[in-house]
Amino acid sequence: MNNLRKTTKTVQIKDKFIGGNHKILIQSMTNTKTKDVLNTVKQINTLEKAGCEIIRVAVLDLEDAKAIKEIKKNINIPLVADIHFDYRLAIEAINAGADKIRLNPGNISNEEHIKQIVNLCKEKNIPIRIGVNSGSLPKGLELTPENLVKAAKYHVNILEKLDFHNIVLSLKASNIDLAVKAYELASQEFNYPLHIGITEAGSPYAGAIKSAIGLGILLNEGIGDTIRVSITGDPLLEIKAAKEILNNFGLIEMPTLTSCPTCGRTDYDMIPLVNKVEEYLLSVNKKIHIAIMGCVVNGPGEAKEADLGIAGGKNEGLLFKKGVPVRKIKQEDLYDELIKEIKNF
Repeated sequence: MNNLRKTTKTVQIKDKFIGGNHKILIQSMTNTKTKDVLNTVKQINTLEKAGCEIIRVAVLDLEDAKAIKEIKKNINIPLVADIHFDYRLAIEAINAGADKIRLNPGNISNEEHIKQIVNLCKEKNIPIRIGVNSGSLPKGLELTPENLVKAAKYHVNILEKLDFHNIVLSLKASNIDLAVKAYELASQEFNYPLHIGITEAGSPYAGAIKSAIGLGILLNEGIGDTIRVSITGDPLLEIKAAKEILNNFGLIEMPTLTSCPTCGRTDYDMIPLVNKVEEYLLSVNKKIHIAIMGCVVNGPGEAKEADLGIAGGKNEGLLFKKGVPVRKIKQEDLYDELIKEIKNF
């Protein structure tokens, strides 16, 4: 895989950096009502624990914008205010403490309004993401990769005329080919960091696969400075999918879990064990390879390749450590014993 990333301008968002030689940051978006501060904060902190590094909230009205002030008091990661249609909501969100603003050229294009947002962002050193979306291109533009870039360029030119360069770009589409070509063109056209994603990708199953294909192509070409996997459902699944994509490209330090598909030879309750261990590993920030295998056919061999491995037997598993068999563990103790080994590794 080609992991030679294109070097872009570095943009700071709170205490994190997008672009340059900095790591690719994982983003998500809350699906709570932003004005519901308690549940929004709860979701953000859960996502942060799982590996989310930047969070976006929808700002539909003044109450949402004002809620940002209280939300910010109770979270750690940078917060992006997602603004559509009404520039005044951007002003209010910035004053409430948003760390970044997302604007859509398809529905906020009045230059005088943009100037007011820019002046405030300059004052508070807040970046703006120009978020072009295939579902809301400016009127009169046919949906093509070139026009997605054209819409972004129009908005970039407005900001640059105002001497504002604290910019991140996204050009999302739900069609993989369209999105990939748009990002490839944008990567040639701009030196601003790119927020990559396949928008409205679908259900957790279909959306994760669709995102992995599209984002995988871009990452393999060295394109992308921050990533969001957009799927329908719990945003926690977005974080899991994003981490897995980045991990497979060697772009993130995180555990790797290998497990077999199971078959009639499996004689212990393996699938619940895999699910529990996978959930636990979301909060583990070290490079470790875990293998959980079903039987004696490939199990011992695969387990030996991992740092820690389980090869299944009848109502038990054989623990391997760095390729060496250590001990047999009863099925009911496998999870607890494996977690102890992971903590001590």
